[in-house]
Amino acid sequence: MDLFRKKSIKDFTAKKEGSLKKALGAVDLTMLGIGCIVGTGIFVLTGVAAAEHAGPALVLSFIVSGLACVFAALCYSEFASSMPMTGSAYTYSYATFGEFMAWILGWAMILEYGLAASAVASGWSGYFQGLIAGFGIELPTAITSAYDAGKGTYIDIPAITIVLLITFLLTRGIRESARVNNIMVVVKVAVVLLFIAVGAWYVKPENWTPFMPFGFSGVAAGAASVFFAYLGFDAVASAAEEVKNPQRNMPIGIISSLAVCTILYIIVSLILTGIVPFTELNVKNPVAFALNYIQQDWVAGFISIGAITGITTVLLVLLYAQTRLFFAMSRDGLLPKTMARVNPVTKTPVANTWMTGLLAALFGGLIPLHKLAELVNIGTLFAYIVVSIGVLVLRRTQPDLPRAFRVPFVPFIPILAVLFCGYLIANLPAITWFGFFVWLGLGIVVYFSYGYKNSVLGKGKHTHSDENEQEGYKAKEEAL
Repeated sequence: MDLFRKKSIKDFTAKKEGSLKKALGAVDLTMLGIGCIVGTGIFVLTGVAAAEHAGPALVLSFIVSGLACVFAALCYSEFASSMPMTGSAYTYSYATFGEFMAWILGWAMILEYGLAASAVASGWSGYFQGLIAGFGIELPTAITSAYDAGKGTYIDIPAITIVLLITFLLTRGIRESARVNNIMVVVKVAVVLLFIAVGAWYVKPENWTPFMPFGFSGVAAGAASVFFAYLGFDAVASAAEEVKNPQRNMPIGIISSLAVCTILYIIVSLILTGIVPFTELNVKNPVAFALNYIQQDWVAGFISIGAITGITTVLLVLLYAQTRLFFAMSRDGLLPKTMARVNPVTKTPVANTWMTGLLAALFGGLIPLHKLAELVNIGTLFAYIVVSIGVLVLRRTQPDLPRAFRVPFVPFIPILAVLFCGYLIANLPAITWFGFFVWLGLGIVVYFSYGYKNSVLGKGKHTHSDENEQEGYKAKEEAL
């Protein structure tokens, strides 16, 4: 039983039947990354993380999480420039560690994207209901949230509705989806800048004292908590197959989107804790709450609109990334082939997209938000660690592989990525670890009952060895 059969890297550069349409440039990728990163983190998580974990030192929590992501982003960029195919970390692992490890990572990412999309849809529902309440519109209690007998709620209809609308948009094509995303990203970044411009004048430095009320352990717990805010820069890597000139544009999109978002997070967290004492920030809408606190209600209204727009783009990118992961795994035979079928007109995997949307709508409509969010961070951190180790492995096993972007200061940067992500993963609660291992156990059962027997690689359709690839790279360089 060959559990570690590797996919040839030549397969990542060959034109495939049923390939996706190349329509994205560096700006589109950057906007895709910002679309996924700026949203829930700024508009929801900042207040709870400050009140319960870090206090004003929340800014340090964002810096720690940001550093972990920056180091991992450099590793992702090297892979994305060498293997411009959809699938992100799953695809990279297939060529580096073999099929079984690729399956484990892909299964972990299904958890990451799927539950995150459902959790974000639930959060979107809360902001939407708050917005329409301002116009005197109240939905029946039974359809306002997931099942909770104590509150009299049974299903979250707004969450289901937004997921299905975005699913429809994604079936229309990546160019159309990217255009809508770009517009919404401009709106929400403008709203964040408005908060910075207005809020900066109301900062009281005494609110930053004590700066670290829970000690550095609180900063670490806060970093593990707000890591959800950075979820999705790896979703940019999922777009590789639909990118024009991916060797150049992928690293630009990944690194620039992460840099912009990290700067915004640091500034917003400083202003937020400077306006409102951190003990009062344990609310679902901390940014709007801060503006109401300083009696800037008109700006708070814009913030609510920006929050809805921001969370919508997060949902769009998460659902997009999930469909492309399913597409890659299905094309390799590890999932049913139906999920790899591409519509000849829109060049999108329509059946796959609707399947993803229906599942996300089901979970978002029926399962409470806090239960959805518990498992997301661990799957993401696991993926970042594996990709960072993969850079070191591939540098040794295939040193002549053409790399349009190379991680600087190897092995130090990949090692730092592993250490930072490992530190964050160690600070997650035990119940999260338990749930993660249960999910992986289920994934192993699915692999041996379906994936292993149906694998395209296992049927001998990809047979290139690492040694043959090395000779090919050397011959190509000599010819040049």
